[in-house]
Amino acid sequence: MIEIEQSGALNTVQDLGRLNFRHMGVSVSGVMDPLALRAGNLLLGNEENAAAIEVQLFPFRVRFLQDSSIAVTGADCRATLDGAPLPPWWGCGVRAGQVLEMRYPRSGARGYLCIAGGIDVPMVLGSRSTALRGGFGGLEGRPLQRGDRLALGETQASPLPSSGIGIEPPDSALRAHFPRNSAGEIQLRAIPSGEYPLFAADAGRFWQQSWQVSNQSNRTGYRLAGDPIFPSKTIEMRSYGLIPGIVQVPPGGEPIIQLSDANTAGGYPKIAGVIEQDLWRLGQVLPGQSIQLIQSDTREAIAIEQQVAGWLSRLRVSCPPLRKALTA
Repeated sequence: MIEIEQSGALNTVQDLGRLNFRHMGVSVSGVMDPLALRAGNLLLGNEENAAAIEVQLFPFRVRFLQDSSIAVTGADCRATLDGAPLPPWWGCGVRAGQVLEMRYPRSGARGYLCIAGGIDVPMVLGSRSTALRGGFGGLEGRPLQRGDRLALGETQASPLPSSGIGIEPPDSALRAHFPRNSAGEIQLRAIPSGEYPLFAADAGRFWQQSWQVSNQSNRTGYRLAGDPIFPSKTIEMRSYGLIPGIVQVPPGGEPIIQLSDANTAGGYPKIAGVIEQDLWRLGQVLPGQSIQLIQSDTREAIAIEQQVAGWLSRLRVSCPPLRKALTA
């Protein structure tokens, strides 16, 4: 069991989300950075979908009420264990009574605390993820707060050593496959979508300019601030199903990228869809930072998916033997 000693208003329990209920109006929810969750769970010997704590408001502090193992992934949130600094993307054993603190990140937006056995909250519609707008899942459908106690699931994995072991982050291990432009801005690949031809006159600016992530952004969607783009004509559209990654353009001309808590239906013209394997990068972009969207296609999306799958496969193979070697 763990006890929350300090938390912000948007820190929640999340797994990979509930994927099969959008037709009923239920959003996916789940982590904004699925690679961070999956890697942390692999390091601990958990199922990749085991629930963890997503931290996006800092500082966050938790006390361990039992011996366990942890992995801290995602943003470089200057984590400390009893005041001693932990490297980013790091796993280690912890003892009952120790305190972990995660502070405002040096880089990235969201940190993840994965714990051996996962966070044991009730399954709701096949997931332990918190749906804040619906008020269900996670811990009573709400953000974590001081004094909350969370149970841990059972684990058969060997404990991690107190000295710790690390993972090479995906933005380093897969650097060649996750580009940035000359200004250092993250480049997100997107495939033209249903109403793309309507924006023919402004399509060049959509791809060429930098877009700043607006302060009016959250887990539902990132609103992009920049030189507005407009369709060549106004059309009447029926609502259609939405998934994370869809880029809609409301009447004001500033695009919105749907994310983990995306609406399940919408009616704004959709100009593009960010490829699934780039969404974790967007989840680590802070409001005020800028991104660039670059035109892609299904062939490239599949190639990137294969690279990510290879990185995860290497973790699956290396993590268990490494644990055994270090604890022998």
